Amino acid sequence: MKKALIVATVGGFIASFELSDVELLQKMGYEVHAASNFCMLPSTREKEKLREARLLCHQIDFSRDPFQVENIRAYHQLKTLFAKHHFDIVHCHTPVGGTLARLCAAAYRKRGTKVIYTAHGFHFYKGAPIQSWLIYYPIEKILSCVTDLLITINKEDYVLAKKKMYAEKIKYLPGIGVDVKQFCSGTVDISKKRKEFGLSDSDIILLSVGELSKRKNHEVVIRAIQKLNNPQIKYLLCGCGALRERLEKISEELGVKEQILFLGYRNDIADICQSADLFVLPSRQEGLPMALMEAIACNLPAACSDIRGNRDLLTEYLFRPDDVDHVKEVLEKAIDDILHNRYKVDYHLILKKINLIHIKKRMKKLYEELLWQ
Repeated sequence: MKKALIVATVGGFIASFELSDVELLQKMGYEVHAASNFCMLPSTREKEKLREARLLCHQIDFSRDPFQVENIRAYHQLKTLFAKHHFDIVHCHTPVGGTLARLCAAAYRKRGTKVIYTAHGFHFYKGAPIQSWLIYYPIEKILSCVTDLLITINKEDYVLAKKKMYAEKIKYLPGIGVDVKQFCSGTVDISKKRKEFGLSDSDIILLSVGELSKRKNHEVVIRAIQKLNNPQIKYLLCGCGALRERLEKISEELGVKEQILFLGYRNDIADICQSADLFVLPSRQEGLPMALMEAIACNLPAACSDIRGNRDLLTEYLFRPDDVDHVKEVLEKAIDDILHNRYKVDYHLILKKINLIHIKKRMKKLYEELLWQ
């Protein structure tokens, strides 16, 4: 039986973002394996999703930090896995998993193994720290020599890859796709959902979804809310992370503690999106943000940082991510436009491009083209 291997640094990534690829490969007749650090799965639901997907999971002790000694062990674990199975396709994701898997797979390309790497946002980009260019750019450039297909998910990365990388094929695919039916509006009792969080119909609800980390930059929104000085504005934060305690402390110090709700990990993002007034994505770095795509699928107005990836989806209501006054100004305009029915960003063309059905068709074609060459 033909075999395919999907590799990512942490198991949560596969459970959250790669199950459509798993299903696609299985329908194409492949026995699908996954190599990842499944000890990092944050929820029982994610474990259930992996079981339901009928994946053959292999524990690889990856560390997210590329300089940790655990990654030496992970490399040898991968080598053992490759020696035991002949994989026809190896589809790599994330920097650490993608690096080690391509190093292991390089020797098997002569035996017919096809190596795919999806770059979910290069760590080197316009405005990135110089150390990111010094470390990650040379690694990706060298590894592109042993990559049969390099997939980029935003236009800035695609342009760079076409100019600088050596992969046999370089393609642009706008993310992993969104199940639009799951996020379509009109399926939730908004008043009831708001009451669940102690909120009223008159509250102006801002929503962010993502890890509470420096990269996601939620602090700037909290500071902007303090400047907006409107107690009706409530900010819902869905996600876990190391910065929660710090963000709670800042909210208290700024006197907006009652306006900030930390909801933690949620399984009802679609419902919360439909109950909010404005989605806010203040990230400093993105590839192509899934959370923003899901908000768009809910037809939820959005304001976000003016960075790579976000610009592929929105061209209005963009703010400088480290400028509190500019964030406040853009949020104020977006809220005013929403309240006066002037927010008229057309999501129709965006949804057509990121629809899961469309993405699956394109991914299937990429797999087939690669295998037939």
